[in-house]
Amino acid sequence: MRAHRHQIVVDCHEPTTLVRFWAQPLGSDPVDRGRGRSHVGMPGFAQLAFQPVPESKAAKSRLHLDLAVEDIGAAATEAVGLGAAGLGDTVTDDQGSFQAMVDPEGDEFCFVSS
Repeated sequence: MRAHRHQIVVDCHEPTTLVRFWAQPLGSDPVDRGRGRSHVGMPGFAQLAFQPVPESKAAKSRLHLDLAVEDIGAAATEAVGLGAAGLGDTVTDDQGSFQAMVDPEGDEFCFVSS
């Protein structure tokens, strides 16, 4: 069997709110669909979809997005203004730098630069 990427789905309380947060750093337009679902395109990749669930996030995610940016500090500041929060300081190693973040519902992601 050979599968092709279609979408990455995020369980959340407020899909229409979260899709608008993610539309900003991804530079794409949010789309609201039926049954409370929403999605946003990720240029050059699959779409990022959001579906409503009643339960809250309970633990650290084992999967997260790394978003490449030119200026980690500027991207983090903009994301905080949209409702994100930083997790610790920017980390730099032999492969580049990254800043761990959480979106408005606590889903982890990182801004990275090489």
